[in-house]
Amino acid sequence: MKKYGGTILLGILAIAVGLIISVQINTSQGMESEQGGLVPVSQIRAQETELTKLRNENSQLTQELIVKEELLMKLQDDKAKEDDSLQAILADQEKYKLAAGVVEVKGPGVIITLEDPAADEEIGGSYSELIYRYDLILELVNRLREAGTEAISINGLRVIGTTEISLAGENVNINGTPTSPPYAVKAIGNPDTLESAITIRFGILEQMRSYGIRTDLIKQDELVIPRYSGAITFRYAKPVTEADDEDGEE
Repeated sequence: MKKYGGTILLGILAIAVGLIISVQINTSQGMESEQGGLVPVSQIRAQETELTKLRNENSQLTQELIVKEELLMKLQDDKAKEDDSLQAILADQEKYKLAAGVVEVKGPGVIITLEDPAADEEIGGSYSELIYRYDLILELVNRLREAGTEAISINGLRVIGTTEISLAGENVNINGTPTSPPYAVKAIGNPDTLESAITIRFGILEQMRSYGIRTDLIKQDELVIPRYSGAITFRYAKPVTEADDEDGEE
C-alpha cells in the first residue's frame, strides 16, 4: 500500500492541477466573450467597406460643392459688372478665401519629398522613422511658414491654421486623415527663400537626415495646391459686434 501511495497522491495532484487550469481557461474565454474577444475578419472588412463608402460620398459632395461655388461665382461676377461696390466686396472676399485656404491655388514654390531610411531587418519592416519622428514634419511646416510660404499641402492635404498633425497608432493624422510615408510637402512662395530657410546648416532637412530620413527638394515655377476640403467650425470664438464694443466702453 505504501508502494502505491506516492503514485496515487501524484495522480490526485495532477487531477487537481488539471481542474485548476481548466477553470482558468474557461474564465479567460468567458472574459474574452464579455469584452468582445477577437474582432472577426468579416467585421473588419465591413468597417473598411463602410469607410470607403463614406470617403467616396465625401469626395462626391466636395465635387458638387465646387460646381455650386463656381456657379455662384459666375452669378456674382455678372452682378459685379453692374455694381462697383459689389465688385470691391467680392475682391476682398477672394483675399479672405485665399488666406483661409478654402480655394485651390497655384504659383511658384518647392516640393520636398520625405522618405523613411532603408528597411532594417533587425528592426522590422513595420517601423517608420518618419512616423516616430512626426514632430519633424511639424517643424518643417513651421520653418516654411516663417520663410513666407503662402500655401502648404502634405500628400494632397491642405494645411491651414486649424490643421492638426498628430500621431494616431501607426499613422500620422493630417486634418483627421490617416497618412503614411513617403510624404510630399508642397509650398508656394519664393522658391529661393524657401529653399534657403530649410537647407541652412543645422536646419530642419539636415536634422531629418541625421535620423536617416531621405529628403529631396525641387524648385518649380508653378505648382498647384488643393483647397481645404474639411469643415471649419468655431466652438468658442465669435466675432465682436458693435453692441459688444459699446458694453466694453461702459
